[in-house]
Amino acid sequence: MLKGHQSWVFENKPRIISTATIVGPFEGQGPLAADFDIIHGDLYLGQDSWEKAEKTLIEESCKLAIEHAGLTKEDIQFHFGGDLMNQIISNSFAARSLGIPYMGLFGACSTSMEGLALAALVVNSGSANYVLAGTCSHNASAEKQFRYPTEYGSQKPPTAQYTVTGAGAAVVSPSGNGPVITSATIGRVIDMGISDPFNMGAAMAPAAVDTIEAHFRDLQIEPSYYDLIVTGDLSKVGYAIANDLFKEHNFPIEQTTYKDCGMMIYDYDKQNVQSGGSGCACSAVVTYGHLLRRIRKGELRRVLVVATGALMSPISSQQKESIPSIAHAVSIERQEFQG
Repeated sequence: MLKGHQSWVFENKPRIISTATIVGPFEGQGPLAADFDIIHGDLYLGQDSWEKAEKTLIEESCKLAIEHAGLTKEDIQFHFGGDLMNQIISNSFAARSLGIPYMGLFGACSTSMEGLALAALVVNSGSANYVLAGTCSHNASAEKQFRYPTEYGSQKPPTAQYTVTGAGAAVVSPSGNGPVITSATIGRVIDMGISDPFNMGAAMAPAAVDTIEAHFRDLQIEPSYYDLIVTGDLSKVGYAIANDLFKEHNFPIEQTTYKDCGMMIYDYDKQNVQSGGSGCACSAVVTYGHLLRRIRKGELRRVLVVATGALMSPISSQQKESIPSIAHAVSIERQEFQG
């Protein structure tokens, strides 16, 4: 199953048999609104804190994904989850009500594909019949933890990003109807010395490029194999840097279409999001909502999703540490195209 140095090829073709995406009101005003299952009109979701609201987001999305699969939580063998909150409390607290054997992950905004890759690995090996993978983020809780309280209303530079309020979950199984997870490439930690928490796109771009290049090197294929390569949340600044790095490395990204989830989820002309979207939910809801819908409709046959993450903490940022970053890639293909 190991291919090259850091990639897995899933010969048993694990499938994404169901997904669920839930977002907040601001995401519901964006161009992908029709692709989400639930759009909440209140950032608090009826809770008395933003952190409790974030826990509710992932709890709801996990339950809905299981329901969409026609299963109960007792049918799920394992649950992979993580988020941006200290000690990944959103997912861990949600896991206590789900009651599914749970492994908590922290990959920052790369957690969506980290969890999906591990779910596919477990299913492909025959170690489980149904595995749940999910992640979430909340704009207000992330701003409060990593930057300034939302009420403070601090002015942000153009390089800053807007944390997505939402949650995405998927159920992976060895059989059934749904897109196939064909491979995954696990990224390395890359740190280019950037320490500005308002410029995470620049910090994460080298990690994204490193993982993408490793994926094609390990699998010995060309970018033209995919209809679309999409990074997680580099947004405008990081996306431009990634394109510059591809050019510098003579990597033929022009063979395919390359986009970024952080640039897809919001309307730049109408929504003030600086450089674009970010957060664990950014790649999760765009992938499980928008991209999988396009795959199911036959508009896309093969997609490589490369979720990016800045592995910083409030303490490391306060101590002026640089931002180590990572990216994990998962290849998702239309089931009918697999034969």
